Amino acid sequence: MASGAKADSYTARLRKSLHRARNAVRKSGVDYFRGDGSDWIALVGLLLTVPGIAFATMAVPVWFAPSALVLPIVAGGLLLRPSSLLTLYAAAATALIVESLVLGPYDQGPATVTPGTVLVVAACGLFGLLIAQFRARVGVPWRRGGTMLFDLRERIRVQSALPPLPKGWHREMALRPAGGQSFSGDFVVAARTNGGRTLEVVLTDVSGKGMDAGSRALLLSGAFGGLLGSLPPHGFLPAANGYLLRQDWDEGFATSIHLVLDLESGDYELLSAGHLPALQLHAGSGRWEEMAGEGPLLGVYDGAEFDPVKGSLLPGDVLMLFTDGLVEASGRDLSEGIDRLSGEADRYVAAGFDGAAWHLIEAVAKHVNDDRALLLICREG
Repeated sequence: MASGAKADSYTARLRKSLHRARNAVRKSGVDYFRGDGSDWIALVGLLLTVPGIAFATMAVPVWFAPSALVLPIVAGGLLLRPSSLLTLYAAAATALIVESLVLGPYDQGPATVTPGTVLVVAACGLFGLLIAQFRARVGVPWRRGGTMLFDLRERIRVQSALPPLPKGWHREMALRPAGGQSFSGDFVVAARTNGGRTLEVVLTDVSGKGMDAGSRALLLSGAFGGLLGSLPPHGFLPAANGYLLRQDWDEGFATSIHLVLDLESGDYELLSAGHLPALQLHAGSGRWEEMAGEGPLLGVYDGAEFDPVKGSLLPGDVLMLFTDGLVEASGRDLSEGIDRLSGEADRYVAAGFDGAAWHLIEAVAKHVNDDRALLLICREG
C-alpha cells in the first residue's frame, strides 16, 4: 500500500508539473502572438536557419543558392525588433563570408557569392530594418497589428447592432464599405431608452469613404454611442455637433439622422443634420413618403438647431433610413436614385422585408465605390 501511494503521489506531481509547463508554453505563445512577449524564440529559430542554409549552399550549391539567406532576413523583418534584427544580420553576413571562402571567387563558377548576391541580401536587410523600425515607432508588432484591426472591425460591428425589438416590430440593417474594405465611414448606433419603450437610432455618414473615413467613424461611433440615451432626444445632435467641432479635423463634417420611435404607439420623430430624408411606406395607400427634418451638417458651425419632423408607423408601415451611397450617382438626379430605391423596395411589400436590406443594396448600389448603409424598421400588421 505504501509503495502504491508513493507511485500515485509521484504520478500526481508529474501531471501537475506537465500541466504547469504546458500552461507556461501556451501563455508564452499567446503573448508572442499578441506582441506582448519577447522575440527571443523567433530570433533563436532564425539564427539556427542561417548556418543550415549556409551548410546546404556549400554542400549542394546548385540547389541552394547563396541568395537563399534572404529568407531568414525577410522573416526577421516581420518577426523581430530592430535590436534583434541586427544580430540576425550579423549572422547572415558571417555566413556570406564563410560561403565565399569555401566556394571560391565568384568568377570561377555560377554557384558562388557574387556582388549581386551581396546586394540582394543587403537590400532585403535594409527593407526589413525599415519595416521593423516603423513597427517599433508605431508600437504595434505585426502579430498584434492584424489582431487589433480585426478587434476594431468587430467593435464597430457590435456598436452598430440594433437592440431586439418587442413583438410586432421587425428591423433590418446592412452596411457595405466602399471597395469591399472592412472599415466604413457609415455607422449606426442604437439604444432602447425610456425603460425600453423608446427606440433611438442614429445613422451617420462621415465625410470620406472606406479606410480614409473608417478611423474617424470609429471614434465618432464610440462618442455617439455614449451620448445616445444619456441626453434627451433633442439634445443629441447639438451635443454631437459640439463634439465634432472640438475635434478640429480638416475634413470633419458628417451627416446624421436621429430616429426616436415610441414602440408602443408607433409615433416617431426624425431629427436630421444635413442627411437625406427617410422614406415611409404607408401600408394603406402603398405609397412611399419622404420624411425630412431640417438641420445643418455636423461639424460646420456652433449653435446649430435641428427641427424634427413627426410621423407615425401604423401596422404594416415601414420606415427606411439610408446613406447617399445608395441613391447618389454622377449624371443622375438625387430624386431618381430615391425613386429607384423605393421601386426596388416595393418588391418586398407583399412577401415581407425579412433579409431585404442586404438585397436592396445589391439591387441599387452593388458596384458603387462609396460606403452604403440601409436601415429598415417595420411594424408588422
